[in-house]
Amino acid sequence: MSTEATPTETTPAGPTGGTVTSARGDRAERAGLPFALGYGTNGFADHPLPVALELLAEQGYDAVALTLGHPHLDPFADGLEEQLRALRARLDRLGLRVVVETGTRFLLDPRRKHRPTLVDEHAEARVDFLRRAVDIAHALDAECVSFFSGVLPDGDSAETGWERLTRRLPEVVAHADARGVVLAVEPEPGMLVETVADALRLRAALGDPDRLRLTVDIGHCVVVEPGGVRGALLQAGDLLANVQLDDMRPHAHEHLPFGEGIVDLPLALATLAELDYRGVAAVELPRHSFDGPGLAERSLDALRTAWADGAPQRRSATWVREGAAAVAADPGALARVFAVAGRHVGRAPLHPDVDPAGILFGTADDRARADLIVRLGRTLEPGDLASALQELYTRGDSAERRGVLRGLGALAEVGLLGEPAIDTSPLGTRAGASDLVSMGLAVTADALRANETSLVAAAVGPFAAAHLDQHAWRHAVLKLVFMGVGLEAVAGLRDRADAELARMAEDFAAERRAAGRTVPADLDLLLRADARPATRTPSSEEGPACGSSIPTST
Repeated sequence: MSTEATPTETTPAGPTGGTVTSARGDRAERAGLPFALGYGTNGFADHPLPVALELLAEQGYDAVALTLGHPHLDPFADGLEEQLRALRARLDRLGLRVVVETGTRFLLDPRRKHRPTLVDEHAEARVDFLRRAVDIAHALDAECVSFFSGVLPDGDSAETGWERLTRRLPEVVAHADARGVVLAVEPEPGMLVETVADALRLRAALGDPDRLRLTVDIGHCVVVEPGGVRGALLQAGDLLANVQLDDMRPHAHEHLPFGEGIVDLPLALATLAELDYRGVAAVELPRHSFDGPGLAERSLDALRTAWADGAPQRRSATWVREGAAAVAADPGALARVFAVAGRHVGRAPLHPDVDPAGILFGTADDRARADLIVRLGRTLEPGDLASALQELYTRGDSAERRGVLRGLGALAEVGLLGEPAIDTSPLGTRAGASDLVSMGLAVTADALRANETSLVAAAVGPFAAAHLDQHAWRHAVLKLVFMGVGLEAVAGLRDRADAELARMAEDFAAERRAAGRTVPADLDLLLRADARPATRTPSSEEGPACGSSIPTST
């Protein structure tokens, strides 16, 4: 049974006696954020819901992500309508926007976490629950209902899972449409819908219904998204209806407080601002109720600091937006816009603590140029973009050439170059390659012949990981070692390194030893390489490839 107050109960203005007054969303606007910062009630499982809401409002949050079920709001409780009226009144008084979350672990089956799901053989209880969640969202004027697909039962094929999912969801979507409620499917590591690309596939299979949009958890992105946090958010684009905020480490689906994983929080918030996202972005820490109030306060401090630290990225996003508009109005302006990126966004290294010269991971103007290319990639025909990028590379200085190479990597990360085409055909002659990929292979080959470290490092990013043939890729990796550039620059090193690369590295090391010269430490990474098939992977900064086996722990 819910612990929410009934309409006849009175509650203090705040848990410490303070007065909490605000219209919904006012706090975010005062802080300059275009979106509302929220916190998930699943991180306050030891507090009654009224007290949790008062605390969050008092701390300065704009929104709440309300997880249905024990211990806060039982969707099957007697007197639910009365509870919902009281809850909506409380949210209005506290100025809290709300999204409805449906990730309760044992609500439907006391013995099996999250079961049944939409991909189980029998899912009537899940469909009924989602319909109830839609009704609750309607009563609360919630911004969306977030839900997941589910983990495939042992022995069931992906085809079976997709058939079940696409057969059952239309009923829920139709109910949401009738109630004027947005549904937001959340990709989850280890589930059938695991990535943003999977969610978009699901939406397309259902006919792209307007009421079916996306939830993105930025922590999940470092585990399964090929394009990382930024790539996933950009891929979701205008379909983004809900955002969950947490930290996470690669290879482990474990929600962590900010600072304990590898999520670039300033970049994530800046990307949301770039998208002009106006919804709720709520902290998601379902296993940290033991320190709910303290962690909520520290999380908000971290978010405010990240927003301030993200000012350079937001300036870059403004330049990209204005530059794209200028090119749309006059395609001939592209060369001029591209050339002045450094003047507008600066040339600082993106990760000065580990890459003070900006060689490994690039510079602010590298990223701005890459982002501009991605934006153009969403509007221009591939052939036109290929011609434009070829011209920029051919006529550009070193910084502009790096921008083209980084832009090709960004296009690969967000899926605008189609499927990867790794094989053993000669560089630049792959049969059937698109104009854009062919152009990319040509400029990559040119960059790899150069002796400028930053240019070579930019050439071994995600584009090379997805499209450069194995022979050329191996030689590119060894060239970095020869030049003294760290192998952190290489996207997909773990998955593309093979026994032949290890043999080449051993020969190189033997030559160095015979000449009495030092053997670079990075050669150890290559000497330990096992024979593996070449596969597409995300960048070395972002985590494992989509489809890796990650246990789900939500």
